[in-house]
Amino acid sequence: MFRTPKFRLAVIAIVGGALAFYILKSIGLKAIFLAATAVGWRGFTVLCLYQLGLFVFLGTAWHVLLPASCHLRAPVFIWARMVRDATSELLPFSHLGGIVLGARSAVSLGVLQPIAFGSIVTDVTTEMLAQIAFIACGVIVLTTSTPHNSTTFSISSTAAFGLATIALSCAAFVAFQRYGRTLAIRLISRLFPSAAPVSESVASYIGEIYRRPARVALSVLFHCGGWVASALSAWIALLLMGVHAHVRSVLAIESLVCAARSIAFLVPNGLGVQEAAYAAIAPLFGIGAEMGLAISVLKRARDIAVGLPILFLWQWSESRNLLAYKSVAARRAGQGI
Repeated sequence: MFRTPKFRLAVIAIVGGALAFYILKSIGLKAIFLAATAVGWRGFTVLCLYQLGLFVFLGTAWHVLLPASCHLRAPVFIWARMVRDATSELLPFSHLGGIVLGARSAVSLGVLQPIAFGSIVTDVTTEMLAQIAFIACGVIVLTTSTPHNSTTFSISSTAAFGLATIALSCAAFVAFQRYGRTLAIRLISRLFPSAAPVSESVASYIGEIYRRPARVALSVLFHCGGWVASALSAWIALLLMGVHAHVRSVLAIESLVCAARSIAFLVPNGLGVQEAAYAAIAPLFGIGAEMGLAISVLKRARDIAVGLPILFLWQWSESRNLLAYKSVAARRAGQGI
């Protein structure tokens, strides 16, 4: 019981939550609360609507990987991406759990399993490639625009390590997909147990996607836009709080926080990791630690406000599909089929 993955994730989440609370309290809960609430309800609504618009970028990055002959519309993948992010941020899963549920959501909307699972594996890869470029830009800005001291060196070294880790992981992931068919099939079966019966077809579809490099490059481009747009939401939040920060500085902060979360990818929702990163990195760019933590608090509040309705609609849709399946099965049983 105590060695199950769910138990380990729960322990990690509890430790991360405790760390997040400790950091918030040490900086000053009142100062952080006042900064976060300075955006007001209208400002918070703007941040939530902005996040919904961001899903269009991310869902389209997934959709462009498919050939036009599939006749699948972008809204299907935009919705599946919304489910993926909502489950990753709000439920006690790792990001892998969100990816699996995102693919399952696409399948429930009529996407064939090989297409859903094959395309999401490639989409994760193109997102990682865009993330590498995003973090690299942050490391460059950090090392060229901030004072050279022990703190800067420590953070830049950690970010460089995170960048190298993501790059190596991405290279290995691509190699598995492209050149290790047997290993790729095993990996697919392990990552997506529900796709095990069609893992051969999934692997074949992944190969088919990579034979269209223009679409892969377009997906990377959309994801690059998504990372930058996501970082701009932090700049908007600071603006709503009355802080006029340089866009380049905010982009660097967001990319370095992204690097920290990537290193600690096993921590559900980045609990504690995100807060520690903001508290350490924001002051390097002339932004108070309380303001950095206010951004973190606003992000978590936004994820809840946006994610809960998505999870509710997803569960409602899944329940309807399950009832319809049982109804059809009962009808067939009654007819002796």
